[in-house]
Amino acid sequence: MNISTDKPTLSVALIVKNEAKHLAACLDTIKDWVDEIIILDSGSTDETETIARRYTDKFYVNFQWPGFGQQRQLAQQYITSDYVLWLDADERVTPELRQSILNVLQDNQHNVVYSINRLSTAFGKFIRHSGWHPDWIVRLYRPQETHYNNAQVHESVIIPPEIQVIKIAGNLEHYTFENFFEFQKKQSQYAELWAQEKHLQGKKASVASAIGHALFSFIRTYFIKCGFLDGKHGFIIACINTQYVLNKYLGLYLKQNK
Repeated sequence: MNISTDKPTLSVALIVKNEAKHLAACLDTIKDWVDEIIILDSGSTDETETIARRYTDKFYVNFQWPGFGQQRQLAQQYITSDYVLWLDADERVTPELRQSILNVLQDNQHNVVYSINRLSTAFGKFIRHSGWHPDWIVRLYRPQETHYNNAQVHESVIIPPEIQVIKIAGNLEHYTFENFFEFQKKQSQYAELWAQEKHLQGKKASVASAIGHALFSFIRTYFIKCGFLDGKHGFIIACINTQYVLNKYLGLYLKQNK
């Protein structure tokens, strides 16, 4: 683990589509202390571009959607800074997290990626159990040292063997869906993408395995991950997770049996 004495620069990068509702609130939390904001849009039809251009002139569009992982790889090609912090439009950097990120820049270590604890809401309430929190995700790293994988959905940063993962203090607040059916629609889209990807990889499923995975998802979310401590919201999340897992595996089963 080497330490450089040069003052490093920081980019914030986002991939977006129709995020006019959230984008300004997200960018307001980082606009005054980062060196560069990179936004890659996939074809917004709302005011996303207008809002984005108030904060940056580095706004790009890619209409040929390749999946989440490859879209992030494309966005990374526009980055010119020493570090990149990845955000989603519905996320907010808290003051404590900001200070932790500034400390990372001051330390300026090589061969390190940084994991951030995301605290998410569901239907207006922060969820502190149910497998949602703690939610450590690698979002800060040197773009010269790694990048996102090719996953269609639930993409993640590739961690080479020589790179160390360090957790930093402060929550990344994540304001997810307030509308139940909007949430269900997004989960259905993710399930379809998952089934497509696994089908191409040759993964198999059965009706029995779909039911088994779905039931275990409820048990894991509500009991093992203490979803009951989140009250009624925890029960709702457990039910949503169960439906999501069932959709994934039934979708895969139907694809392999066309």
